[in-house]
Order: sequence, then C-alpha cells, then structure tokens
Amino acid sequence: MNTYDGLLLVGFGGPEKPEDVMPFLENVTRGRGVPRERLLEVAEHYHHFGGASPINSHYRALLAAIRKELDEHGMPMPLYWGNRNWHPMLAETMLKMKQDGVRRVLAFVTSAFSSYSGCRQYKENIAAARAVVGEGAPEVVKIRVFSEHPAFLEVMRQQAFDALRRLPSDLRADALLLFTAHSLPMSMANTCRYVQQVEEASAAVARLLKRGAYRVVYQSRSGPPSQPWLGPDILDALREYHAEGGKAVVIVPIGFVSDHMEVLYDLDEEARLLCEELGLTMIRAGTAGTHPYFVRMVRELILERMDGGGVIPGLCTLDCCPPPAKPAARQG
Repeated sequence: MNTYDGLLLVGFGGPEKPEDVMPFLENVTRGRGVPRERLLEVAEHYHHFGGASPINSHYRALLAAIRKELDEHGMPMPLYWGNRNWHPMLAETMLKMKQDGVRRVLAFVTSAFSSYSGCRQYKENIAAARAVVGEGAPEVVKIRVFSEHPAFLEVMRQQAFDALRRLPSDLRADALLLFTAHSLPMSMANTCRYVQQVEEASAAVARLLKRGAYRVVYQSRSGPPSQPWLGPDILDALREYHAEGGKAVVIVPIGFVSDHMEVLYDLDEEARLLCEELGLTMIRAGTAGTHPYFVRMVRELILERMDGGGVIPGLCTLDCCPPPAKPAARQG
C-alpha cells in the first residue's frame, strides 16, 4: 500500500470581500488579454452578492466534512487546502506542509471532468507552487477525476429527483432535464474527454431517474465572440425549449460541485429571469456540496490511490488534457 502524509484540497478560490474582487479576477485572467471592461462587468456579479463568492466557505465546509468522514473510518490524515487564484494560495499551503514535515500528499481537485483548466492546469499550478517552495517541497500525487464515480452520480440523481419533486405535480412528467456544465473554448474541448464525460455522466443520471427527456447544455462562456466555445448555451436552449411548447425545466448543474458564483448568478439569476420572461417553470437542482455520498466518494478515492493496485479508471495519463493551441499569428 502507498503511504501519504496528508490530503491537499485544491480549489479555484474566490474573493471574500469587495476589495478582493478585482485582484481575484486579475489573477484568473492574467495573460489572457481580457479587456478591463469585461472584468468590471464580471465584478458586478460578485458585488451583486456583497463582493464575495461562497466558494471558499464551501471548501471550509467540505474540509470539515472530509475530516469527520476520515476520522470515523480510522484515517486520521492531516488535511490542507490551497487555491489557484485566491488565498490560501497553493504556494502558501505548500510552504506550510513543508514546515509541518509533510513529504508526500494526495491532492483532491474539485473538478469532476477532464480538461486543461480542470485537470492539467491544476497539476501545473501544483508544480509551480513546489518550485516556489524549493528544496523540501512535498511530493503531490493528484487523485483522478470522478465523473463516472457511482457516488457522484447518485448524488446528482438525488439532487435532480428532489428538484423534480418541487415542480407542480401536473408539470413533472413532461419537464425537461437540462444538465449544464461550464463551457470551454473549442480549442480546449478538442484536446480532452470533457464533452464525452459530461454527456456520459448526464446520460447516467437520466437513466437512474428513468427520464428520457434531457439535454446537455453549457454556460458561463467568456472570451471574444470570435472564439468558438462549446454549446448550446443554456439561455439559447431555454428559448428553444419554450418555442417547442415546453412548460417546465429542471436545471441540473452537473459540472459544478458547489453553489458558487457561476451557479448563483448565471443560473439562479440570469436563467431564472429568462424563464420568468418566457413563462417557463424552472427549478434548479442542488450541487454535490457536502452531501454524505460525495464526501464518502472522496474517502474512496483516497483509498483507491493508497491501494495502488490494478488499473484505476479515469487516471490521468502523461499526455492528458494538453493546453489548447494558440492561434497562429496573422500575416500582413
């Protein structure tokens, strides 16, 4: 059995007060050439909720739930938390682990699906943090993505089922399930299994629910209009469904593990407002959050890596999720 000195929760991070918002967004978009006007537009989404994202609070709650789960199963490993874009930053956490004498840890990244931004980029962030700390920085082994894990699929089934039950009884049978995930630039989507995994997970949840009426859509795209991104966009899909005579929709945010800004604003605000304008009855299903099955899944993934035997499905290969190719420079 492989031995590890602890578990590192690796997150995206988010601002926790108004003055954090712009520095956070600048971290997220550094090197991508995003106009300041767009940053100010996105900043308003955060200020709409008091200038804070709930994502860091979710990480704290998830850590507490994992701690309880591990303790109850006789696995008292130390837990750490580091973010890509906001404090506690990965380099800060890596230094703390070094000071604690940690030599080798498992990393759980809160992304269910494979993509450059959801998989390999986190591995690059970890490597960069280790380089900052230098000699004595702990070795970090990333746990695989979990899109097909039975516990994750069962969590999403339960959340979708509960949402369906909140619909008026006369609308449930014909309601459409819309599974939504974060859109990606096509240049990134074409280098990974993201679309396949999102579609397979959505189909699996629909089967568990015995629902034939479902669609997979994407949301929260950014970047210039000239850059192709994954679609259909959720707002376009809602308009299309209404035009077809649809009456009710359950939105299942299968691509998001917590109720952070892209769920609270893009779904609970923008999508809900559109549904009200169209006369569609909309219910938004919950995310995985700290559901007991999701927390159990984390423990099972830890044990899977500790056992280290056989072939582990979904394990990252050396060439997985390469960065998207940069567009060729225009001539003349």
